[in-house]
Amino acid sequence: MRCFVCLLAALVLAAPTWAQDAKKSEPIEALKPASRPNDWWMQRHQQKLDAIKNADEIDVVFIGDSITHGWENAGKATWEETFAPLHPLNIGYSGDRTEHVLWRFENGELDGYSPKVAVIMIGTNNTGHRQEKSEDTAAGVKAIVEKLHEKHPETKVLLLAIFPRGATTDDPLRKLNDGANAIIEKEMKDKDYVTFLNINDVFLTDDGTLPKAIMPDLLHPKEKGYKLWADAISGKLEELLNQ
Repeated sequence: MRCFVCLLAALVLAAPTWAQDAKKSEPIEALKPASRPNDWWMQRHQQKLDAIKNADEIDVVFIGDSITHGWENAGKATWEETFAPLHPLNIGYSGDRTEHVLWRFENGELDGYSPKVAVIMIGTNNTGHRQEKSEDTAAGVKAIVEKLHEKHPETKVLLLAIFPRGATTDDPLRKLNDGANAIIEKEMKDKDYVTFLNINDVFLTDDGTLPKAIMPDLLHPKEKGYKLWADAISGKLEELLNQ
């Protein structure tokens, strides 16, 4: 009986350690390639594969979520004026997280063309949908950059900081994005094929407020926001294209 009590006590004491080890070993969702069970999403994926197949030339690929997807809607006029002459491809998908981009990479969206530059802005749905830790979101972004480089080692990457969200600097989700941005910037600084660019200030007032005149829902830019975005990156994009 005494031995049984001792064994039971040992198991109780060890349980927290086991729990911690199990938690440490839990896979990071941001790194696990995943599709989405939406008809429109798979249809868009097929449309993009067809666009790649039929394109004579693709020099710039824009990669992201609904904010990048929005170049086809609120940002369309600016896109046509600023980026259309650069032979671009937009593979932004509304609602995507990093794991969805990784799945798309594994299923043809990097095949059949060799872009000179990739513009990447992704991660706000990782923090927004599941309040993911900044470290996990940053890991997902890093995986996207590395997978792209593995497939296209000659492609230059213009990696944008995750855009601001929420009205003020103390918004919890904005803080998560800011935390991810700090990690991403640090981890990308030694990669000579990556240019990390934080343009977030162009959307904000001096005190860090995000105006609804630029992002009405405090997340997605309206037409004015897309113009600010284009103006903020066009110089660097041209520079990378001409290298």
